Amino acid sequence: MKVIVLFVFVLGALSAAGEDLIAKVGEKVTLKCGVSSYTRSLQWHHGADLLFTVYHIGFTRKGAADLAQRSVVRQTNLEISSVRETDAGRFTCLADGTRHEHSLSVFSVLVSVKPSAVLKLNDEATLQCEVKGQHHGCEVKWQSPNTDSPTNPSTVQLKPVTSSHNGAWQCIVTCGSNKFSQSLTITVEEPPTTTTPPTTRTANDCPLGLSCWMWIAIGVCCQFGIFLIVCVIVLCKCMRRRRACEERRLSNIYV
Repeated sequence: MKVIVLFVFVLGALSAAGEDLIAKVGEKVTLKCGVSSYTRSLQWHHGADLLFTVYHIGFTRKGAADLAQRSVVRQTNLEISSVRETDAGRFTCLADGTRHEHSLSVFSVLVSVKPSAVLKLNDEATLQCEVKGQHHGCEVKWQSPNTDSPTNPSTVQLKPVTSSHNGAWQCIVTCGSNKFSQSLTITVEEPPTTTTPPTTRTANDCPLGLSCWMWIAIGVCCQFGIFLIVCVIVLCKCMRRRRACEERRLSNIYV
């Protein structure tokens, strides 16, 4: 008889055993009561604060705590939205008087890059992923862009910055079977490429920066100068011939 009573006691203790949950600030978490139904009433407590009392007839009474305003009871489970660090602690679900204890640990993830999230090629930068709050036994690593798994430690030195560092970095926090992430986008600016546009010569573009009308005037003057030189040469030849003829005529007269 004692063995049967002890077995029933242990079975009841195991059925009422709760779970230890962990959540990240700003996310949503669901606490399971431990039972799927009740016959009279269901209550949820956070520490000494009453969050909800749900009666089987369908009437629900909500507590005055801030946590109650961000929570809702779905069947027997408590769903908390926008988790805060103050939500950590002990939760109790009372289903028809049977107590089910649960605990919630809450942490926050802070990611940063120094000196700036906008970097240039060959710069130097430091990525930091810091976890604050209740995170015992959690592993923190960085996952770089275009990779499938986190391989970098919580602090990453970029020396020097390359184009492969451009994109979304993920800080992965692994707590047992639970994984949480916080993203950080880095922009790597490459130097602008200088391209010389092809020059198109228009009708008004002339060599040496002179206008086309000026070149036309120069051409006309050159032609006129050449014409004058030719005229002078022809005139000189004519005068020589004339002088030679005159000399021959005089020589014939004297003879």
